[in-house]
Amino acid sequence: MEVILLMAMTLDGKIARDSLQLVDWTGKADKQYFVRLTRKAGVVIMGSKTFDTIGKPLPGRKNIVMTRNSDRKSQDENLVFTDQSPTQIINSLGEEGFESVALIGGAIVNSLFARENLITQIHVTLIPALFGRGLSLFRDSLDVKLELVENREIEKDHLLLVYRVIP
Repeated sequence: MEVILLMAMTLDGKIARDSLQLVDWTGKADKQYFVRLTRKAGVVIMGSKTFDTIGKPLPGRKNIVMTRNSDRKSQDENLVFTDQSPTQIINSLGEEGFESVALIGGAIVNSLFARENLITQIHVTLIPALFGRGLSLFRDSLDVKLELVENREIEKDHLLLVYRVIP
């Protein structure tokens, strides 16, 4: 299973100022790339804070929301709230026939997947901004090796970096 961590990040390594910040600072090209990649994958996985910030399921994709709150339920077949581990989620999606997923944050969920060595690619759009303080790509200390596969400017001063995780 291809697990693609997909994030926009400031030059000082922040994915948001706080867990409530809307992703309205990343630029048009990054948003287009996000939609294209997540629709191709067919599945997005996120934490409950990320979902609450978005406010609704992303259309045309299965939305998996990781939460410890067992009261969260959905009648929408494309919105699933779960307390399963990352490995359990990936195994279930594989059984459903999915071949790739987009991991869209936040830092806690990113760390859970990284700790279980499930992330196979990282796609980061570097945005020409500085927040100074805020949320990092990961919450935990990690030791992950990467190989740069692609880098290109997708919009003036916005760089897309695609890395493969070295197992």
